[in-house]
Amino acid sequence: MEGRRVSKVTEETVRRVNGLTARWAHALPGEGTVFSAPGVWPLLAFLADGAAGPARAELAGALGVPAERAAGAARELLAHLASVSGLDAALGLWTYHALALREEWRAGLPAGTHGVFGDDLVTAQERLDAWAAERTGGLVERMPVTLTRDARMVLAGALALRTQWRQPFTERPLRPDGGPWQGRTLRGLHRRSVRPDRVGVAGTPDGFVTALTVPGDNGVDVHLVLGEERMTPGQVLAAGVGVVERGLPLTAGGALQHGHVGPGLHVEQQPATAPEPRTLDVTTVAYEVRADHDLLAAAGLFGLTAATDTDAGHFPGVSPYPLAVGEARQSAVAQFGALGFRAAAVTAVMPVAAGAMPQYRYETTVVRVAFDRPFAFLAVDRDSRLVLAAGWVTEPAPYQVTGLPGAVPPAP
Repeated sequence: MEGRRVSKVTEETVRRVNGLTARWAHALPGEGTVFSAPGVWPLLAFLADGAAGPARAELAGALGVPAERAAGAARELLAHLASVSGLDAALGLWTYHALALREEWRAGLPAGTHGVFGDDLVTAQERLDAWAAERTGGLVERMPVTLTRDARMVLAGALALRTQWRQPFTERPLRPDGGPWQGRTLRGLHRRSVRPDRVGVAGTPDGFVTALTVPGDNGVDVHLVLGEERMTPGQVLAAGVGVVERGLPLTAGGALQHGHVGPGLHVEQQPATAPEPRTLDVTTVAYEVRADHDLLAAAGLFGLTAATDTDAGHFPGVSPYPLAVGEARQSAVAQFGALGFRAAAVTAVMPVAAGAMPQYRYETTVVRVAFDRPFAFLAVDRDSRLVLAAGWVTEPAPYQVTGLPGAVPPAP
C-alpha cells in the first residue's frame, strides 16, 4: 500500500480516532496496558447512527462527528483498515432471535456481519468466543463481554496486526543501571544503523520526550516514546500521538548536538576502525502487554453515560424494542520482539573469528538511545498516520538462557 493517498474525509476521521487515543491515554492508570481506539470508534459510530436524545448527542460528542455522519465515517474507517497491509479487521453483530432490527440501520453495516442467538447462552457464548479467537489469530481467546438473560444484542469489532522489522534486533541481556528495572536481567534488544533521524526529541508543555520509529516491512511502524521520569503515561502517549500526526515538532537525531539531549538519548563520540557516518544505536526491551478495559468505567470518554440508563430506550433507530448499553469492554494484547511486532523471538549463538585487536584510528558520532525504563508505544499505519494500537510498558520480558540443560526457551 506504499504511496496510497488518503481522502480528505478519511484524514478528518483519522484525526478524530487519534484524538480518542490521546484522551483514552489520559484516562488510563499508570500500569502496563494496551488499547485500540480504532477497535472502539466504529462501534460507537454505528450506535450513534441509531441513537436518539441525549445518548445521540453524547455519542456524537465523543466521536467528534455529527451523528448523521457517524455511520458513513465508520464504514470509511473500516474500509481503510481493510486496506492496511498486515492488519485484519472484522465487525460482528449478534442479536437475540426475537429482537426486530430497523432494516435501514442493519443495512448500513458491512455485509455478512449479522448473526442471531437464542436462549442457549452457553452455546452462543462459545460461538462469540470462537469468533474473537479466529479474528485475532488466537491472541484474544474470548469475547470480552458475557451473554446474560437480559442481553439483546452484541456489536463487536476485532483487529489483528502484525509486522516484521526491516532490520531485526539482536537479542542480549540488559541490566538497567537505574530506574524501576534496576537489578533485573531483561531480554534486551539491540541494533545499530546509519539512520540517526529515526529518533528525535520533542518538547511538550509536560516535558521532553524521545521518540523512535521502528519501521515494519508492510507499511506499519511502531513508535517507542520515552518521556521525562516525572511525566505520566497519558502525557507521554499523548505526545506520541502528536509526533505521529506531525503536529509536534521533532528535532531529528542527525541535527542534535553532543551530550545528553533527551530522555534516554545521548550523542557522543566513539572510536571506530574507519570513517563512518553518524549512526544510531538502539537498546530496548522485548515485551508482551495484555489488558482488559471496562469502557463503562470511563463512560463519559466514550459517550456512553446516557446510553447506560436502563429506565428508557436510547436506540430507536436500531430497533423498535427499547435498548440501553449494559456492558462495553475491550481485551487487547501487544507483543514486541527481535523480529517484529507480535513476533516470535529466535535466540542464536554466533562465534566470531579470533584475531588481532583492531586499531582505532578514527572517531564516529553515535546517537545512542535506551528504553530501559517504562515507555509508551504506538503502532501506526504509515500512510494515514492512524494509531492502530497504543500502550505503556512496565513489565518487559526477562532474559532467559537457552541451549542449556533444563533451560526454558523465551516466549514469542
